[in-house]
Amino acid sequence: MSSPRVVSSPSAPPGGEGTALVLDGVTRRFGGLLALSGVSVILERGARLAVIGPNGAGKTTLFRLISGEMRASDGTISLFGEDVSRVSERARARRGIARTFQVSNLFADLSVLDNVRIAAQAGSSRPRRFWWPVGERDAYTIRAKEMLERVGLGTREADPVADLSHGEQRQLEIAMALVVRPRLLLLDEPAAGLSAAERKVLRQLLEDLPDGLSLVLIEHDMSLALELVDHVLCLDNGVPLAYGTPDEIRANPAVQAVYLGRRD
Repeated sequence: MSSPRVVSSPSAPPGGEGTALVLDGVTRRFGGLLALSGVSVILERGARLAVIGPNGAGKTTLFRLISGEMRASDGTISLFGEDVSRVSERARARRGIARTFQVSNLFADLSVLDNVRIAAQAGSSRPRRFWWPVGERDAYTIRAKEMLERVGLGTREADPVADLSHGEQRQLEIAMALVVRPRLLLLDEPAAGLSAAERKVLRQLLEDLPDGLSLVLIEHDMSLALELVDHVLCLDNGVPLAYGTPDEIRANPAVQAVYLGRRD
């Protein structure tokens, strides 16, 4: 693991060329409910951050704010040196964000290859011609095949997604995220529901992600999450509870009391 490349502060500066993501006082309210309050983090390019916390801590809300699925009530969000606080989800994706979800969102009746190929087309700025025949040497197909090989599904490309195991479907989701060549990857509980063997495959896959790809990971499996990242942000009831290296988080009494020592 490389040296730490993430810092957090009560009031994060806008960030510049070397930053992938800057959250400055990010807050989200739902009427009178404060779902997230005052989150400030700087993620440098190529750095890896885990966001942990008990259920209801605000982790997925934070992902929705970063991706643009919803907007922050207060605070600012910057991507690669640009304030995107009022930029749409689609426009943020164009700037280099890719995301996976807690619940698989795949085309179960289509082939494994077709799922990745559709993701490649969706992430392209070129005109889309979905009803045109696609050849084996089409640029989207070549890129999709490369990604399937990367995640270990190269031999399953012709199979229907419905025939994949749960773990293989998680691998497919990552392939679909990587095929658009993201600069920032958001992974929302990728190990949820996986067996021990499947978690081992996932861990190796995440360890082998490109060095220049920035990563934010939500994960309840601490043995997995803390070994894959540079720094960790712990949320509790929407409020930042602790921030530090994996070793610092493991030793933090507040984190132990609120999260690590408690079953969700």
